[in-house]
Amino acid sequence: MTVRLNPYLGFRDSARAALEFYHSVFGGSLTVGTFAEMGMEVDAADRDKVMHGQLEGENGLLLMASDSPSGMRADTGSSISVSLSGDDLDALTRYWEGLSDGATILEPFTQAPWGDTFGMLTDRFGTTWLVNASAPAA
Repeated sequence: MTVRLNPYLGFRDSARAALEFYHSVFGGSLTVGTFAEMGMEVDAADRDKVMHGQLEGENGLLLMASDSPSGMRADTGSSISVSLSGDDLDALTRYWEGLSDGATILEPFTQAPWGDTFGMLTDRFGTTWLVNASAPAA
């Protein structure tokens, strides 16, 4: 049996662009279904918005996202950040560099006081990411 905790990002109308951007960063397989494709009755302006998108990236990464139809409240502020961590410095550096495109860098990706390589940014879609690469074992 398996249980996962997956980030599910919400957007007003940019889920497709965000998922395609994350796909370019994390690789893997991307599936996107619109409200129209899922048979949902929504305003005409919302038919092509993303009802559910899922990115199964390399290294077992899983990220989901959707748009809020115009009739629903879109939460544009959150205290949640997405954290990427592990001991694969090359992969985490590659993810950092990809996510940095158009981002606001909050903390540069550099050696932190605790010895790991750490950085924090808010990407061009408003999602805050924390990236931490564990220091090599001594």
